[in-house]
Amino acid sequence: FDVSLLTIEEGIFEVKATAGDTHLGGEDFDNRMVDYFLQDFKRRHRKDMSQNQRSLRRLRTACERAKRTLSSSTQAHIEIDSLFDGIDFNSTITRARFEDL
Repeated sequence: FDVSLLTIEEGIFEVKATAGDTHLGGEDFDNRMVDYFLQDFKRRHRKDMSQNQRSLRRLRTACERAKRTLSSSTQAHIEIDSLFDGIDFNSTITRARFEDL
């Protein structure tokens, strides 16, 4: 998210100030999707991987890829072999569900 303050005088644009938050949006959406799939994994397998940094990193990478897929498709599939304690993780998220997050 960025915002700029400009003046326009005689057809000349002059930037007076610029500000933004590069984390607003993309990273927030990633975090929400990671939380969604953490809960999905916990519900299905009765295991909490929220403190395992390697598993979280792999899940975040898959979520970032799924987010990009959802920009042009109505659903995205996540498949991660041996995500946590040797458990393979497969799940799908729809664009509608993602937008609700």
